[in-house]
Amino acid sequence: MASLVSLSFFLFLALLAAQAFFVVPVLSTSRRVLFKDHNPDRTGFRVTLKHVDHGKNFTKFERVQRGIKRGKLRLQRLNSMVLSENSDSSSVEAPISAGTGEFVMKLAIGTPPESFSAIMDTGSDLIWTQCLPCEQCFSQSTPIFDPKNSSSYSKLSCSSPLCDALPSSTCSDGCEYFYAYGDYSSTQGVLATETFTFDEHSVPGIGFGCGGDNQGDGFSQGAGLVGLGRGPLSMVSQLKEQRFSYCLTSMDDTKSSLLLLGSSASVKNKSSSSIITTPLIKNPSQSSFYYLSLQGISVGDKKLSIEKGTFSLQQDGSGGLIIDSGTTITYLEQSAFDVLKKEFTSQTKLEVEKSGSQGLDLCFKLPKDATSVEVPKLVFHFQDANLELPSENYILSDSDSGVLCLAMGGSSGMSIFGNIQQQNFLVLHDLVKETLSFVPTQCDQL
Repeated sequence: MASLVSLSFFLFLALLAAQAFFVVPVLSTSRRVLFKDHNPDRTGFRVTLKHVDHGKNFTKFERVQRGIKRGKLRLQRLNSMVLSENSDSSSVEAPISAGTGEFVMKLAIGTPPESFSAIMDTGSDLIWTQCLPCEQCFSQSTPIFDPKNSSSYSKLSCSSPLCDALPSSTCSDGCEYFYAYGDYSSTQGVLATETFTFDEHSVPGIGFGCGGDNQGDGFSQGAGLVGLGRGPLSMVSQLKEQRFSYCLTSMDDTKSSLLLLGSSASVKNKSSSSIITTPLIKNPSQSSFYYLSLQGISVGDKKLSIEKGTFSLQQDGSGGLIIDSGTTITYLEQSAFDVLKKEFTSQTKLEVEKSGSQGLDLCFKLPKDATSVEVPKLVFHFQDANLELPSENYILSDSDSGVLCLAMGGSSGMSIFGNIQQQNFLVLHDLVKETLSFVPTQCDQL
């Protein structure tokens, strides 16, 4: 049975889970109630997130197109990291990190606290911000942090565990680090500890990079980066929190998303049947990433004939699929994407738009004066979890240009489950149970 995709801005999603086709709005109209935690507990707190294009005069389609350009660079960086780990070269090079993400948080550093913005990145570990004195720093909207003005700043010794956890360090005036990113951006400075404040919740003794030499244009949206990966340098690991989650609103919203750490990340008032949980997979050669076991994909009622092991981690650490907040659309290993693209085209009774001007691999022409179109449902079969996506999490429509596109693409090597596919899910990372859960959530109402 088929249902319809409304072309009106004001119609909400009517999701028919048992059917092969969806009723999908072209544009999201979700709303978010801003939350301020006035009584943070000892183990949990919330942080507001904004998309890097928040507040700019872009349509949803334009936001996605900008995100795709950044996402392709990020995908290249991630694959470069894997290649560098597997290289047999005897030359010594600085480790490559994933680089910038798509969401920015506000926080404060030091005593007294000085506010700044930083990029949230679930694909890397190091926390860092620009510091004075600056040998080379990029422009930022807030004053650059001056350690001399903080009573809680302390350099870390070269024998500290966090210094030892750095992929590359030297020992001169304390523990000195250098991080290079795949777009040739880099940060260099001293590893230290400071008090970080999130809203009204202060956490002392957080190890971070105090960067006095920061180059490239990859960090223009913030004054640094907060790594939320699985390694010992990340914010989550240093807080010794057992779990964290985020809830991302639709990209066409002007509202904020949310990051929750510790006890605040708990799932409350949700039935167990609505919670979809799958194991987190470890990759010894890439310990920062959150790998998932993707075992298959269905389009409509048809499970795709994808070769077994297509999304599996290889013995050399290559391949696999990660879930990433810093990549806009989902990228699937090319052979699998080709199968999905063929079946999706077959079930979508629209003419394919072949110009490629949208920056996406599969687009269709919207019929003139059409009030509705049919789109097949899409299900990702993770280990122990079948995740059926709301249609707005994979369909992008632009009535002005008369196109409807699939928000996915092909890749060579690593596959990535992107943030559009995660919108309006509470994505819960439980680092003790080593599981990841998807909880359908209206993120603007948390």
